[in-house]
Amino acid sequence: MSHRKTDAPLDLNQLRTFLTVHRSGSFTAAAALLGLAQPTVTAQVRALEQRLGRRLFERLPRGAAPTPVADELAAQVAAPLDALAAVAGGGEHEAPPAPVHLAGPAELLCLRALPSLAPLVDDGLRLRVTTGLTDDLLAGLGKGVYDLVIATRRPRGRTLVAEPLMDEEFVLVASPGWAERIGPERVAREGPSALRGVPLVTYAEDLPIARRYWRHVFGTRLAGPAAVVVPDLRGVLAAVAADAGISVLPRYLCQDELASGAVVPLLEPADPPINTGFLVQRSGPADNPHVALVRDRLLEAARAW
Repeated sequence: MSHRKTDAPLDLNQLRTFLTVHRSGSFTAAAALLGLAQPTVTAQVRALEQRLGRRLFERLPRGAAPTPVADELAAQVAAPLDALAAVAGGGEHEAPPAPVHLAGPAELLCLRALPSLAPLVDDGLRLRVTTGLTDDLLAGLGKGVYDLVIATRRPRGRTLVAEPLMDEEFVLVASPGWAERIGPERVAREGPSALRGVPLVTYAEDLPIARRYWRHVFGTRLAGPAAVVVPDLRGVLAAVAADAGISVLPRYLCQDELASGAVVPLLEPADPPINTGFLVQRSGPADNPHVALVRDRLLEAARAW
């Protein structure tokens, strides 16, 4: 590290504690591994942060995310500390691998990413998952809070590297009851005027997916507030299936309900709106080899999504 506040040697106990937190992804887990009280672990990490004059971890509701400074420090001290532990007689106990911090939309993570990554857990993968909106998650990725982010848009700049992951096709859906009342043939013939007065269910007040659908398919602007707002597309689907109204959803999310008839498409345009999702990470090689493992597995699995 080139940014110490002093040239005095760093405290080995603080470094051991820091490395355990970095690898376990949690102050609580590190305390258990070290046999220390959690306040002691917190105090040692804070003392090291003060010594370095840099923040090492972002405290999360569950766990702790390393900053880029922490990743750099861990890369420098891991091998020497592990060698010292082996000489001291602790070599037979391998330190747990550092968790991979993955973030993205809740629906895509739960329905696609996590089932694809589950087999890796038995091989030693440690995973920490955060859900949220793309802009917030990309900002956290840039700060080193996350290792990988599934994003609904390609980030700008050169500090983040994005690879296409999957295409989402959007479909206008309703329950069978609402479809009968509206008449899909009317939607095909009359366009958005056939939907006037029909309750709209969406995941955000600004109707992002629905507005895009209206603009792309109908060539017009969607006006009016949503009847129901649920900040999870799985909840939107459940509300639509229960006759709350209509919505625009990714086809992958509702394909089983479309197949069973629980919801039905109101329109099948020749050119449906499609959004490309990206797998994003910081530029440069990751210190944790499991980041590459997760990345490669997601890219491989996405071919079948």
